[in-house]
Amino acid sequence: MIFYSVLILLIALLPVLMFLKNGTQFLPPSNDLGLLSLSKTIQVSVLIPARNEAVSIGPALETVLSSAHPEFEVLVLDDHSEDQTANIVQSFASCDPRVKLLRSGTLPEGWNGKQHACWQLANAASFDRLLFLDADVRLSSDAIGRCVAEQQLRQAPLISGFPMQETGTVAEKMLIPLMHYVLLGYLPIERMRSTLGLGLAAGCGQLFLAEKEAYIQSGGHAAIKSSRHDGIQLPRAFRKAGFRTDVFDASDIARCRMYTSTTQVCNGLLKNATEGIANPKLIVPFSILLLGGSVLPGLSLLIGLVLGISWFPLTLLAIATLISYVPRMIACIRFKQSPFGALVHPIGTLWFVSLQWVALFRKQLGLTTKWRGRM
Repeated sequence: MIFYSVLILLIALLPVLMFLKNGTQFLPPSNDLGLLSLSKTIQVSVLIPARNEAVSIGPALETVLSSAHPEFEVLVLDDHSEDQTANIVQSFASCDPRVKLLRSGTLPEGWNGKQHACWQLANAASFDRLLFLDADVRLSSDAIGRCVAEQQLRQAPLISGFPMQETGTVAEKMLIPLMHYVLLGYLPIERMRSTLGLGLAAGCGQLFLAEKEAYIQSGGHAAIKSSRHDGIQLPRAFRKAGFRTDVFDASDIARCRMYTSTTQVCNGLLKNATEGIANPKLIVPFSILLLGGSVLPGLSLLIGLVLGISWFPLTLLAIATLISYVPRMIACIRFKQSPFGALVHPIGTLWFVSLQWVALFRKQLGLTTKWRGRM
């Protein structure tokens, strides 16, 4: 029992130590005055793929157009929307020449809708900085300039920001913050910056800034045309082509609410899980790490109390249980996450891991999750 308790303690310590170390590397975008001054000379194309985004696209455009950046354009591609998305964009375009409405061509065989939309947007862009935004992202007035400054600082042709994640439902509060937990608890950011290893590729599909030349050379979204997970696959495409990628904390310049219901949260996680953790090579080790670091400490402590095991292993399990909460508590404060979600972290992690296994089994059965009216 002592050996088991020590093992659980060590597994629980891993994400804590990694989270603390990564916390010094995962920083807000640069505020350096020199870099910000340089960023003002760089023209930016803001590219927003939109399919049935009538609720989101207006507020998204309002925040982008409030930007203090000197020169930018906003291209919105209407991807065969069945609502008023195109009409809303056109109303903005009629009042502001910086906004242009594009209409998507027919989705080619083998392409995912979002990747096809982003590829069309990139090819229509006038400028050599491409800022890809999801329609549910809201930017601060200094966001564009600081993203460009951060890219200059990191010297990476592709960088990705993780916006502040707004949550409403219980499922959102429990599952969405795991984005930061997995990223900072298990990705060695320092090593990611020193190597082009494909296994270290990371990003958030909600916000990417790319240099157009590198984007074209890497194949951009055409290189990942069948993917549903550009957050991982686009950085991999850049790295495969020999370009550096990086990530940063965008929570002070961008916010986003991805989903608004339990069904959306679950389907959103299921739709691209097999391109991340839920694949045969990664799911077993990640299940051990995630459950061992978040679920087993408290569960083992409870069982140990019921069985009346000796004080020493019980103490180790109690310590493991307490430290297993450290990353989520830090994230709760730093990224303004739900205290409730942090409190029920073990249950949220168990739910998350279960969804990964469901996604894997569904893939083995040839099933896919429908998203925005498409398989």
